[in-house]
Amino acid sequence: MSGLFDELQTAVAAVRARVAGPSSRGVADAPKVGLILGSGLGSYADGMHDASSIDYADIPGFAASHVPGHRGRLVVGERAGVQCVAMQGRIHMYEGHSAAQVAFPARVLVALGAKVLIVTNAAGGLNPRWTPGTLMLIRDHIDMLRDHALRGPNDDRIGPRFPDMTRAYAPELRAIVKETAAAAQIPLEEGVYVAMPGPTYETPAEVKMLQTLGADATGMSTVPEVVVARHMGARVIGISCITNQAAGISGQTLSHDEVTQTAARVRSTFVALIDRILAALVARGELT
Repeated sequence: MSGLFDELQTAVAAVRARVAGPSSRGVADAPKVGLILGSGLGSYADGMHDASSIDYADIPGFAASHVPGHRGRLVVGERAGVQCVAMQGRIHMYEGHSAAQVAFPARVLVALGAKVLIVTNAAGGLNPRWTPGTLMLIRDHIDMLRDHALRGPNDDRIGPRFPDMTRAYAPELRAIVKETAAAAQIPLEEGVYVAMPGPTYETPAEVKMLQTLGADATGMSTVPEVVVARHMGARVIGISCITNQAAGISGQTLSHDEVTQTAARVRSTFVALIDRILAALVARGELT
């Protein structure tokens, strides 16, 4: 049985063989930014120029996504003057996958050449001051998933056995994002994301616990992807769209429909922010 290193090479080769355009020609033209687009946010990749796509089912090692709002394909193209590779939707542990399987696509983005990974998600708001539609820059995270993306043998060709997570979300990139949002007058909060296994939404008692731990938003993804990106040396920007207030805060019954509807409502703001972030990363020389 092949190891993770060989599995990564196989997946990267499959993507390069199927996706036409500059990204398939060599390292110099490889994607510089990887985008993981969460619930209701996948349409961002539809605006890429000179884009090609490949379904997850056609990439070795990728599992299919079965969650509404997650299209399940990889798109390579140019956005805001940056060569990008974007995941339109992700898979989740609650679909029956391990943390390592969930994180494998993020590894492929980095192996394709992405130096910066922009990870987005739809999240429940734990901070009672934030209304649905708030965008939150992730400062740090709390992992409550009960599985770890790096569990098992480590291959030093990919990354170290014990990676430091002090700078999981690169402080210098967070500063750029905050400056960019302020200049564009895009409201942006900053806080801590906590990953829960799902698929149930948290109980009111769990919400109180997570608030006590210092979390501002809760979701069922993101952390495994961030962990493997850091393991492989990529820098990470994380952005949550607060699509609903968590259980017990508003008194409303929670549903996935509310998640996708809120994400759709703020889509234009999200698109504007990501485009400006990409342009700022180029202007600041962060992708060279």
